[in-house]
Amino acid sequence: MLERILDPRNACLLLALISALILLAALGLQYLGGLAPCHLCVLQRWPYVAVVALGLVGWRWQPRVCLALSTGALLVGAGLAAYHFGVEQGWVALPESCVAGGSAQSVEELKRMLATAPPTCDQVRFTFLGLTLAGWNFPISVALAAYAAAAALGLGRRQGSLAASRL
Repeated sequence: MLERILDPRNACLLLALISALILLAALGLQYLGGLAPCHLCVLQRWPYVAVVALGLVGWRWQPRVCLALSTGALLVGAGLAAYHFGVEQGWVALPESCVAGGSAQSVEELKRMLATAPPTCDQVRFTFLGLTLAGWNFPISVALAAYAAAAALGLGRRQGSLAASRL
């Protein structure tokens, strides 16, 4: 069973599927749940987009290369999640991209700007089992990166089949 899960082609497809489900969940929370994402939330989606593309390509062509690239993308996503979690907790300064900018010339213009402004990155708007979405994204990204790396390195192959392939 472990050998099938760690097969590079199967791993590519599984990573693409899991990443697509994570993206669908984020979009569902945004469009169906009314949780507007901040700038860092949107940035955290891009590694999953990359993993979907790499997983589908790797399913048919160069799976180990695509798994290695997916590992890198997922580690970037873990770094973004850790940074975002630090911003949410007040451990790290709020990035400039998360601060509302511009100036209003009238009260009406200010009201319009406030109504359409995305949430700032330090505002926790949703938690699940005591963790924010960025807090959950970190261990998920690290776990998926470890899985991608293990599959890329061929850790699921049996020693007997490895020895037979050397003959």
